[in-house]
Amino acid sequence: MSIWTVTPDLEQMTAVSQNTAVNHMGIEYLEIGDDYLKGRMPVDDRTVQPFRILHGGASVLLAETLGSMAANCCLRDKGTMAVGLDINANHVRPVSGGWVYGTAKAVHLGAATQVWEIRLEDDKGRLTCLSRLTMAVTRRR
Repeated sequence: MSIWTVTPDLEQMTAVSQNTAVNHMGIEYLEIGDDYLKGRMPVDDRTVQPFRILHGGASVLLAETLGSMAANCCLRDKGTMAVGLDINANHVRPVSGGWVYGTAKAVHLGAATQVWEIRLEDDKGRLTCLSRLTMAVTRRR
């Protein structure tokens, strides 16, 4: 059963991400399932820290991007929007090249808040970061 109240569209997500941090960091939206959104981000000069491994902040940016984009496709009231309220991330494995892939899945879809789990994995499918994102559902301005 699909969780989406607005059918997600990869091309539209890419278009609204132009001229933003999402586009600047090389984040790409890859796949939409009945209950998840997948994307990826390169591990390159834009996303590494001085030790040449993936910057934790870049991982969080990918996690919040996927969770936020997915959250806004699950709103019950069209006059609302979902914005980030809290995010945490456990960085469990360094990545020094290639891509990191993220999958956002809803844990809770409420009228006032949503909670999302975002798993980031390296090119070999190994967990690199586990993030939890809480979204506040608020009136559109």
